[in-house]
Amino acid sequence: MSGRLRGVGKVCALFLLLGGAVLTPNWRASAGQINGARVAERAAPRAPVWDDRERILELAERRARVAEFVGKKSLLVLLSGEPRVYAGDVDYKFRQENNLFYLTHLNQPGVTLVLMPGHTKHREVLFLPRRSPAAEVWTGRTYSPEEARAVSGVGEIWEAGEFEPFMRATRQGRAFKPRAESILLSANTTPVGSGSQTGYESLLAAIAQDEATLFLLLPGETESREFRREQELAARWVQTGTGFTVRGAWPVFARLRQVKSPAEIRLIQHAVDITAESLARAAAIAGRVNREYEVEAEIDYTFRRLGAEGWGYPSIVACGPNATTLHHAEASGACAPGELMLLDVGAEFGHYSADVTRTLPVSGRFTPAQAEIYNAVLAAQEAAMRAAKPGATLSDVHNAAADSMRDSLLRLGLITERDSTQYGIWFMHGTSHWLGMNVHDVGQSGRKLEPGMVFTIEPGLYFRADALERLAKRPELSKFVEAVRPAFERYKNIGVRIEDDVVITADGHRNLSASIPRTLGEVESFMGRASR
Repeated sequence: MSGRLRGVGKVCALFLLLGGAVLTPNWRASAGQINGARVAERAAPRAPVWDDRERILELAERRARVAEFVGKKSLLVLLSGEPRVYAGDVDYKFRQENNLFYLTHLNQPGVTLVLMPGHTKHREVLFLPRRSPAAEVWTGRTYSPEEARAVSGVGEIWEAGEFEPFMRATRQGRAFKPRAESILLSANTTPVGSGSQTGYESLLAAIAQDEATLFLLLPGETESREFRREQELAARWVQTGTGFTVRGAWPVFARLRQVKSPAEIRLIQHAVDITAESLARAAAIAGRVNREYEVEAEIDYTFRRLGAEGWGYPSIVACGPNATTLHHAEASGACAPGELMLLDVGAEFGHYSADVTRTLPVSGRFTPAQAEIYNAVLAAQEAAMRAAKPGATLSDVHNAAADSMRDSLLRLGLITERDSTQYGIWFMHGTSHWLGMNVHDVGQSGRKLEPGMVFTIEPGLYFRADALERLAKRPELSKFVEAVRPAFERYKNIGVRIEDDVVITADGHRNLSASIPRTLGEVESFMGRASR
């Protein structure tokens, strides 16, 4: 591979509808069958490869931008994620804290990154646990200092045990000199802390003037599970530190991560491609399964078979009335002929998540009532996509979808006033959210769209069986309930959501999930071919 990410070819697979056959030469019939359905497979899409040199340069640029934001009178500390307990002495698979991964690509517990932009000798220091052969017998190999440098590009690496003494000295306004045996790797030719200049002069002067700042990932909630240690560190610092103000580091990461680099977009594209294939396999067996978990198993299997770390969020497989629950998590319901199957799924690859939703007719064709709701949602999504362009905002995208939804719902008899909030009874969530290292990624609210921003477009309509009974309890809505009841009875228990992932380009946007059938005709055509 050359020194850049290779573009991932579009997933043609089962989802290619135009120009003839469903199966392409890259596909083969699977050795087994699923409830009598022959399911097509193909070799995993070629994963993007990030050349070491390009990765190191991009990570260095990210750290430089963060350092510029926090300034020379400041200190930024990023703590590693902690293992999460599943039950007893069983942990979940480890996943690195996003912002630390964003700056280092190191996926290991116990790692800490410190940025000191004003330091003249080591502006960035990585605190790394020393390797333990005895522990590695049980839990696997950890990074050597050389490997950590090769992955992250950080050249100053100290043993993790030096972090607390370092922080204690800094809190007390003293220059810190690590023990010689704890300097695992150094890019400095001059020993740390040697000579009359320690490198800390700028930071110490700021401390003396009460102008220094400690930046931490401090969450908004009072007691955070994910950032508990940051909150404890901030509390100790406020009690015992002098000369420092403690600030949250989220604004800098929200701004930087909101615009993806070409390398990040290719990682997201690959996650979307894997998701597309999982949806293809799910659609091929939709008419032959009995329970939702059979489809969920096929989706999650495909994620791993194609090299994803797993899902970016638990897969949602919702049949019939369950599709009217936005985040139906059980995946234990029955899948009956004539019902809709809502699939909201997203693979995670390289720490980046996809997020795609399709609503499929279990029997292969939409009923007239289902088709009317589906086309209303599709029209809203098309309107939102037309609004997705540089200079707009996510509010503009949502408002475009909402305006379209008002027209459709009024026409279908499901609201009585177009220019009101009645549409929110059936379309109760936002149209878009940022997408990246989190499925609901960080970003600055209200910021104008610009090239490189990635987000979802996902309008939906949901008609829960008890919706009118709940509304009827409010006297001011009694007339509304009686007016829409005939239409509601036609659409009761229908839930439809259509979701795609888009990236803003210089002249508009690109739909990263465009290979997946979306219009009613495309979906029905695919379902018919796949079922054979």
